[in-house]
Amino acid sequence: MAPSAMSRWTKALSEAQPVPYWLDDPGRPHPEPALTGAETCDLLVVGGGYSGLWTALNAKERDPGRDVVLLEGREVGWAASGRNGGFCAASLTHGLPNGLTRWPDEIHKLQELGARNLDEIEKAVARHDLDCEFERTGEIDVATETYQARELRDWYGELQEKGLADGIDFLDAEAVREQVASPTFEAGLWDRRGVAMLNPAKLVWGLKRACRRLGVRVYEHTPALDLKPYGAGMAVRTPYGSVRARKVALGTNIFPNLVRRVRAYTVPVYDYALMTEPLSGEQLASVGWRNRQGLGDSANQFHYFRLSADNRILWGGYDAVYPYGGRVRAEYDDRPETYAKLAGHFFTCFPQLEGVRFTHAWGGAIDTCSRFSAFYGTAHQGKVAYAAGYTGLGVGATRFGADVMLDLLAGQDTERTRLEMVRKKPLPFPPEPFAWTGIALTKWSLARADAHGGRRNLWLRTMDKLGLGFDS
Repeated sequence: MAPSAMSRWTKALSEAQPVPYWLDDPGRPHPEPALTGAETCDLLVVGGGYSGLWTALNAKERDPGRDVVLLEGREVGWAASGRNGGFCAASLTHGLPNGLTRWPDEIHKLQELGARNLDEIEKAVARHDLDCEFERTGEIDVATETYQARELRDWYGELQEKGLADGIDFLDAEAVREQVASPTFEAGLWDRRGVAMLNPAKLVWGLKRACRRLGVRVYEHTPALDLKPYGAGMAVRTPYGSVRARKVALGTNIFPNLVRRVRAYTVPVYDYALMTEPLSGEQLASVGWRNRQGLGDSANQFHYFRLSADNRILWGGYDAVYPYGGRVRAEYDDRPETYAKLAGHFFTCFPQLEGVRFTHAWGGAIDTCSRFSAFYGTAHQGKVAYAAGYTGLGVGATRFGADVMLDLLAGQDTERTRLEMVRKKPLPFPPEPFAWTGIALTKWSLARADAHGGRRNLWLRTMDKLGLGFDS
């Protein structure tokens, strides 16, 4: 990248605030008071992101008389649930390719359950008046290289053969550029119904209001410090109090799980995003994008991008940063070198938008596991359930995970709990320095594959055979 181009593109970042756009909202609700003293309940939910909020809401909808308490260590939605791209996908398996590779015998059932889950989210948005800018636009996976276009066409053929192409259209270069005008687009696969766009922070805040309306007692700024058996149930200690509960659902994801043996299954990945100022009518017309789909490119180091309700463009992804030791620290949330890289990529994709400025630039940790999609389990003789490992595709899948946790806590045999995906866990990550070394080698190999026509080296082929990887 020429220095002049770099300075021209990074100039667009000069006024960007290092805060998540979605959370920078004057309508952001005040947090609920912290727990002081002792509480008792039927179900305690730990974590105030999507996992916890959907669990609390679904528990009350299943049984309105159930006494439910939710604890959040800071404010609901302050972490990954409030700062993501707002892609609400039907996929429960981090995309159809991952699901088909890992669970070929279950993939049709997984697709059916995922589609049903997204429909249920749409119904919940209407039923609870969740003002979250929900748009069922679908998503286009775009190819930006000739080999990627060929791979997309081959993949579409495979989906047709397996009866998995319903609602999916292949777009050649002309057709995809008719949808969104970028000189870099060579082809696309448009999933017309399987993805919705929404405002992630407004979804969190709406779920919190719905939970409270149904009688869930929500305590914020109340971290759960430890989890221990207590009589016939469980007890959680907090800084100023405690909760005794018959059952506990853990939705803490990237943060240290209260069941210690679960911690080895996830590592944090830092992901970064930019948000532009609102596009003018002329700028928007130059891009097209009349159908407002979410987009993602087909590289290993991929970008995701979308329009907001006020016609800003969110542009994120590419760098997936793993800190040595798996530490989650606030200083990792801001990474100017990644913002500069993303700005350059943005204007390469949309040269007609040169001169547009970015208003927000932010990052944060998401949890990933070695199979890229959520895993589930119980502890303490079935009195505790957990779900984690959504790997950046949890906006929709966390609602399904909430139902899995509730099924497991109830000891129910359901179509969800019978899934191999639910019954089996991924391989845990090794301890340091092996985790960092393996992840660094995988990232280097993925970048090399992107630069060499998608050819995967011996390391990646070995990881593929073992069902291991690293993704964001």
